[in-house]
Amino acid sequence: MKNIRIEKLGIEGLEPLQKIGKQTFEDAFGSQNTKDNMERYLESNFSKEKIRTELLDKNSEFYFAKMDQQILGYLKVNYGDSQTEFQDENALEIERIYVIQEFLGKKIGQMLYDKAIEIAKKRNSDYIWLGVWEENSRAIRFYGKNGFIKFDKHIFNLGGDAQTDILMKKELN
Repeated sequence: MKNIRIEKLGIEGLEPLQKIGKQTFEDAFGSQNTKDNMERYLESNFSKEKIRTELLDKNSEFYFAKMDQQILGYLKVNYGDSQTEFQDENALEIERIYVIQEFLGKKIGQMLYDKAIEIAKKRNSDYIWLGVWEENSRAIRFYGKNGFIKFDKHIFNLGGDAQTDILMKKELN
């Protein structure tokens, strides 16, 4: 895949971010969850108000992977107080890496991951961490291949269903 760019989003990216966020999350997890739980989760976590707040957060950044004008996937990173579960002032969280289904396996997730590592290094982060659903074996393999190790677990609430996320991290220094 040629000519893929990673572009930082501003507030102007709200609507396309909302669209790809809902689409990729539902594609990834819709078949393993109830329709009601999925609808509740998408409604609350991808509302315009929630995304606007996230885009305006000075401790969060979003990036699109694009080819020409087509959005292929996106990345969200958090640091400081915006980490979903505060780990350390000098840590960077990958909250989301999602790729449109038809582009899975084409190294776009790796490009977004590489961008997160670049950001963490520029910020002199000691480590990078994330939470991944315990049943998402594809993502667990991806992060393991990239040097992440499991260090804890936490509960992720998907529309009223308490699910277990594995917390993984990678030391950078």
